[in-house]
Amino acid sequence: MYLTKRVYVGANYEHNQVKGKIEISKNGKPVQVKLNNVSAIVEQVGYWRKANQIHNWFVQNVQDGEDNCAEYYVSIDQLKQLRETCITALVTKNADLLPPTEGFFFGSTEIDQFYWDDLKETVEILADLDENADYYYNASW
Repeated sequence: MYLTKRVYVGANYEHNQVKGKIEISKNGKPVQVKLNNVSAIVEQVGYWRKANQIHNWFVQNVQDGEDNCAEYYVSIDQLKQLRETCITALVTKNADLLPPTEGFFFGSTEIDQFYWDDLKETVEILADLDENADYYYNASW
């Protein structure tokens, strides 16, 4: 399960006056990226493994109940809501706020230390949201 952040830079349009240099290497070899062709930068900012309670939250609150491994836009307000729900669940020890979900590849449905660690990790992932970015969630089974 992945959360990506997309920042529009529009370097492909001269009027945006994007300046800079992109220098990237992979396995010691340079990766050629022409700055004037870059329209957006995409970063993976969140990754959850078997955190079925978090996935269920996205399915119910972002994907209109549709669990289809597609990519979905997630608003900043929705991400803030998820973070606050995780904090409240952690403080009150109320797992009913983010119930575990059964399913293929979903991991344990126990309310154990892994469950609470997933909530803590989610709080950290969502701590520094960029108001100038767009966020997308997708699950891949």
